[in-house]
Amino acid sequence: MMQLPESLPLWLGIPVVLLLLTGSIITLIGALGLYRLPNFYQRIHGPAITITFGAGCFLIASMLYFTGLEQRPVVHELLITAFVLLTAPVSAMLIMRAAVYRDLRNERKGKELSENLHDNMHQ
Repeated sequence: MMQLPESLPLWLGIPVVLLLLTGSIITLIGALGLYRLPNFYQRIHGPAITITFGAGCFLIASMLYFTGLEQRPVVHELLITAFVLLTAPVSAMLIMRAAVYRDLRNERKGKELSENLHDNMHQ
């Protein structure tokens, strides 16, 4: 049977609160980076890094909290944390790579178009 949160020991409550506050601040910084940075490449970089660490802080705080409440090891969050830490940077890298290829393709098409226009004007 799960206990009430009031019965959580202080030595466990302090790290949980610190991890939740740290995760909140890190996630807020990532969200502000997404909002404030000027171009796509900078906008994707900030949240990819910071939100990954923010989610890790939330998940570790959850693991500590429920381990203390249930008085048994709760390790499900470790698996989720490992999955998030491995997949979020990879997916951000793939999104950035797709954007680079899109930009290169658009640049090549623009260059071909300007060459065709230049050739047609001089004929």
